Amino acid sequence: MALLVSLPGRIPDMAWVLLLLLPAACLQAGNPEGSNRESLYGLDQPTHVSGVLGGSIEIPFFFYFPWKLAPDPQMRILWRWKHYHGEIIYNSSSGFIHEHFKDRLILNWTQPQTSGVLRILDLKKKDQTVYFCRVHLKTTNRMKGFQSIDGTQLTVGPAVSTTVQSPSIVTSAVTMAGLEDTEGQRNRSLVYLGATVGVVVATAVLITPVYVMLIFLWWKKRPAD
Repeated sequence: MALLVSLPGRIPDMAWVLLLLLPAACLQAGNPEGSNRESLYGLDQPTHVSGVLGGSIEIPFFFYFPWKLAPDPQMRILWRWKHYHGEIIYNSSSGFIHEHFKDRLILNWTQPQTSGVLRILDLKKKDQTVYFCRVHLKTTNRMKGFQSIDGTQLTVGPAVSTTVQSPSIVTSAVTMAGLEDTEGQRNRSLVYLGATVGVVVATAVLITPVYVMLIFLWWKKRPAD
């Protein structure tokens, strides 16, 4: 809320400028992003990744902190799923893997690295949810633990199938087409031959009686011996 101040002369104009600048200054002072990142700690991972059924995906992560590590930092990476306080599905220190992900989770990370990748193999529809990375480490003072707030949303889509006919199938189809065409030509040839024979026979049947009649008449008219 702006406080109205009545001052003589041109001073009210300056007061308005100061009042307008004040909220921005307050926001800057209260915004942790305006602070030096070295004094903060946190964990970064992508907001969304996608894959297909039966395929695999990778969720990269990176963490940072200002503390001095103990000689033996005892770093370990844990992963949760579904929500911020969801079940643990992976524990790097014990090698624990949730039954649903048995033989399907691979963590590419080694101490004291501050980045790594979680890989999920043979994706299933039930894998579609949110995943949260959590880090535990030992400082010179005590154990510290922190986790991604938003996590990574995994989307699993249907597998894309591409049907490609093999050369043998194509060749077989072409051969069959050729045989069918040849057989059709042969059948047509037989039909033409049959029609021709039929015409010849019919012509012979019609002409023969005429020739017989002509021969009979010629024989009747010939002079007697």
